[in-house]
Amino acid sequence: MQIEEIQEEIISEFSMFDDWMQRYEYMIELGKSLPKIEEHYKTDEHLIKGCQSKVWVHAALEDGKVVFTADSDAIITKGIIAILIRAFSNQKPADILAAKTDFIDEIGLKEHLSPTRANGLVSMIKQLKMYALAYETQMES
Repeated sequence: MQIEEIQEEIISEFSMFDDWMQRYEYMIELGKSLPKIEEHYKTDEHLIKGCQSKVWVHAALEDGKVVFTADSDAIITKGIIAILIRAFSNQKPADILAAKTDFIDEIGLKEHLSPTRANGLVSMIKQLKMYALAYETQMES
């Protein structure tokens, strides 16, 4: 499935909920289904800078696609990274780099986060794209 299709799926799932309390609950559920990062990757090296809570992300290149795993010490943050990983994991590095992140605005996520969480969201997206860039460069050489 292409990134855009996954993002459309996420937008349609979020549109089913009437209010933000339901959306937060859904995000918490998504966080519980997050592909878990292995304990030995929970290091400063894998910590996303700019997040209020601790968020660890690991990326691996498998069959030309970037596979992300993650964890967070905060339930909402875990839900946020779960949404991003769902959209970007198992995709080619070039596709991740080219992908837009408008779907975040479309589900209204950024406007319903505190400023520090919104900054953390931007940092998470940046980090996922940095991993993709590193693998894209590696594949080209």
